[in-house]
Amino acid sequence: MKIGDASSASGVSQRMIRHYEKIGLIGAAPRRQSGYRDYSDADLHRLRFIANARDLGFPIEDIRSLLSLWSDNSRESADVKRIALTRAAELHRKALALEALRRSLLDLAEHCHGDERPDCPIMDALEND
Repeated sequence: MKIGDASSASGVSQRMIRHYEKIGLIGAAPRRQSGYRDYSDADLHRLRFIANARDLGFPIEDIRSLLSLWSDNSRESADVKRIALTRAAELHRKALALEALRRSLLDLAEHCHGDERPDCPIMDALEND
C-alpha cells in the first residue's frame, strides 16, 4: 500500500513514517515501479506499535529497545518492565516539576491585583532572573 494508505491505516503521519524510516525504526519500504513506497501489513503493525509507544511517552531510543525486544522471542519480560518503570519514573519527575511551575504561577497571580494599575508581580518575575 502507498504511504497515504499506510498513514491512514496506522494513524501515523506520512512525515513521521518517512522520519521513522530515516532513523531506522522501520525498514525502508520497497518501491513500486511507479516509485511509490509499498508498505506491507507487517510495516503497519510496526507503525502501530511505534505510535502506541509514543502515546505512552516513550522516547525514540526506548522505542528502538522495545522494538528489538518485541522481535526477540527469547526476551525476558523483566527487560521490558525495566524500560517501562524507568519511563514512568521520568514522567513522575516531570509531573512534579510541572506542578511546581503551576504553583509558582498561581502564587504570582494571587499577588497580582489584576486591575488598572501597571504594577504586577507576574511582570516583575518575568523581568528578573
